[in-house]
Amino acid sequence: MKRTLVAAMMTLTLAGTSAAVSAHEWQDTAKDAWIVGKAETTLLLNGNLNSFKINTNVEDGNVILTGQVATEVDKALAGELVENLEGVKSVDNQLTVMPADRSKSEDKQNRGRLTDAKIAAVVKTRLLLESEVSGTAIKVDVNDGVVTLQGEVDSASERDLAEALAKKSNDVTRVDNQLRVSSS
Repeated sequence: MKRTLVAAMMTLTLAGTSAAVSAHEWQDTAKDAWIVGKAETTLLLNGNLNSFKINTNVEDGNVILTGQVATEVDKALAGELVENLEGVKSVDNQLTVMPADRSKSEDKQNRGRLTDAKIAAVVKTRLLLESEVSGTAIKVDVNDGVVTLQGEVDSASERDLAEALAKKSNDVTRVDNQLRVSSS
C-alpha cells in the first residue's frame, strides 16, 4: 500500500512538472509569434520599406531580420522600428542592401528624405508606445534631422517626455517642441 501511494505521488509530481514546463514553453512560443506579427505589421505599415522583402524570425525575444532593402537608411529604419517593439530583447539586423541604379545627387537627396522619414516613423512609434504620452495627439514633422512636435498634451511633464523621446532617436539633430499644454 505504501509503495502504491509513493508511486502515485511521484507520478503526479512528474506529470505536474512536465505540464508546467510545457505551459512555459507554449507561452514563450506564443510570445515570439506575437512579436513576429507585431514586427511584420510595423514594417508593412511603414510606407518607406518594402516589407515583402524582409523576413522576421524571433527566438526568445531575439529578432533576426534577413532579406533585402534598397539603402542603408532602410536597413537602419527596419532595425529601429523592430527594436522599439515591446518584448524585443535584441535585433540582429542581417538585411542586405541592394541599391537600385540612380544618379549620385538623386541618391543623396533620396537618402535625406528617407532619413527624415525614418526619424519621423521612429519618433511617432516611440510616442505611440509610451503609455504616459498622448501619441495620437502629437504631430511629428522632420526636415533635415530637425524634429518638430505639434499638438496639445495634458501636462508640462508629458510635453517634456515627448521631447526627450524624440531627442533619444538616432539621426535627430534638434527638437523643436511646439506642444501646447491644455488649459482644461
